[in-house]
Amino acid sequence: MKVKTKSKKVNKSWLNDHVNDPYVKMAKKDGYRARAAFKLKEIDEQLGLIKPSHLVVDLGSAPGAWSQYVRRRLSPEGAAVGTLNGTIIALDILPMEPVEGVQFLNGDFREPEMLVQLEAALQGRLADVVVSDMAPNLSGIESADAARITHLVELAVDFAQHHMKEEGALVVKLFHGSSYGPLTKLFKDTFHVVKPIKPKASRDKSSETFLVGMGLKRRNVVNP
Repeated sequence: MKVKTKSKKVNKSWLNDHVNDPYVKMAKKDGYRARAAFKLKEIDEQLGLIKPSHLVVDLGSAPGAWSQYVRRRLSPEGAAVGTLNGTIIALDILPMEPVEGVQFLNGDFREPEMLVQLEAALQGRLADVVVSDMAPNLSGIESADAARITHLVELAVDFAQHHMKEEGALVVKLFHGSSYGPLTKLFKDTFHVVKPIKPKASRDKSSETFLVGMGLKRRNVVNP
């Protein structure tokens, strides 16, 4: 019974923090599906990554808050609906409710056939910006979690090298731990400019952080 009581206290504490979270309140007010929208917003406002006419690929997009933010950035006067000046392609293993103007692919980015679908959606075009909020289900076993995180970030970097413009930018989520150093090195080996950012919207208790790579040192061309 003690364990259950403790669990209830933890859940009640988390729920209380969530309900009173200013970013949760702002997300509801602004029509975003999740507070995560403000993480990308802060990163974008710091670095000026997303601009009208851009082609943006959103990896790990569900529930769609990042796609919603990108959609507004590519819209005249930041409209949530209506005219869209640019292209957004989103992908996630989980289903996602439609976001107007966003092409959504439902599948696992780790599977080769899903990458083929994503390449088909690009129609030979190169992305201006790739954003990845992909994250594995953390098991609590540090070595296993580090391996899963590393794999997802490596996939995003490889995708950017093949399908992003040389002057483009990649944003990925990762976590502080044994994988952080090697992944930072991977970014420094791949991009001319690397910026680690911990947005204010990212909870203080979370080890979550983001890496932004700008300007590919080399772009791997896919053979036709």
